[in-house]
Formats: sequence, C-alpha cells, structure tokens
Amino acid sequence: MNSLTCEINGFSKTRLKKQSTRVTTVTGRRLIETLASQDAAHDLDVLRKFKVTHVLNVAYGVANPFPHLLHYRTVTLLDLPDTDITSYFPEGCAFIEEARAEEGVVLVHCNAGVSRSSSMVIGYLMTRERLAFNDAFSQVKAARPSICPNPGFLLQLKNYNPQASTSS
Repeated sequence: MNSLTCEINGFSKTRLKKQSTRVTTVTGRRLIETLASQDAAHDLDVLRKFKVTHVLNVAYGVANPFPHLLHYRTVTLLDLPDTDITSYFPEGCAFIEEARAEEGVVLVHCNAGVSRSSSMVIGYLMTRERLAFNDAFSQVKAARPSICPNPGFLLQLKNYNPQASTSS
C-alpha cells in the first residue's frame, strides 16, 4: 500500500479542528461574527460559544440542524465559476442586516468555508460598508487565511459595483 492510501485509510474526522472566523473593520467594529464551514454550523457547542443567533447557509445540500434554536436563511449556491454570485448578495445582505438590527450574531457558512461563504462576506462588505474589492478581500483574508473564492467569483467580485445594483 502506498503512503497516500495509508494516510487516507488512517484519516479520522475527530482529528479535524473546527474553525470559525470573526470579520471586523479596522476600527474593531464586528461585522460578521463568524465565517465557517458546515462543520461549525452543525456543532451546537461552537454556535453557543460564539453566541450565534442567525445562520446564513450558502452551501449546497446542507441542512439547517437547529431551526428551533436559530434563525436561518438558506441561499443554495453552487461553487462553480459561472454561478452569478452577485445576484445573491441582496438576499444575503438583507439577512445579515436583519440580524445585526436585532443585535444578533451571524454565522455565514458554505461546505468548506473557503469560496461561497467568503465571497458572500466580501460582497456584504462591498455593499454595506462600501469597501473596494481589495479592501474587503484583504479584511476577510486576514480574518480567515484559508479563503479562496473560485476564479469566477473573484472576477465577479472585482467587477462588482454595489451602487449600481442596490439602493442601500
């Protein structure tokens, strides 16, 4: 058996670390409480630890496990370069704003916490905080170094003009 096969056979989900990320402005004001993968979204202890009240689920095929405890919005997105992610920003931003108005804590998650959720948070920062793409991307990347929006999402975000698509 080769070493990769041994490594795969020896893999255990219990060795994985759950991770969540806070996104704040340069002045320290919290914008998005957590940006994470579906693992954090399914861990009630993690959700309670970070006092999450609202969950924006932008994953594909991931159920919302605690509907009796949390406010959910599901925006089913495929992590494909030709998915028009910017068309989902109004719904995602409105949900985040609703949660913030209630002084809630928002978790934004996709399957891995790398492409869709980070793109949604970058879009939120560009829309609601009026940040340029580079600034929004840098803030999210600094908070969660593992982000890597797919090439199509990156191109859309770079070309995104929230003032042309929203009236906020």
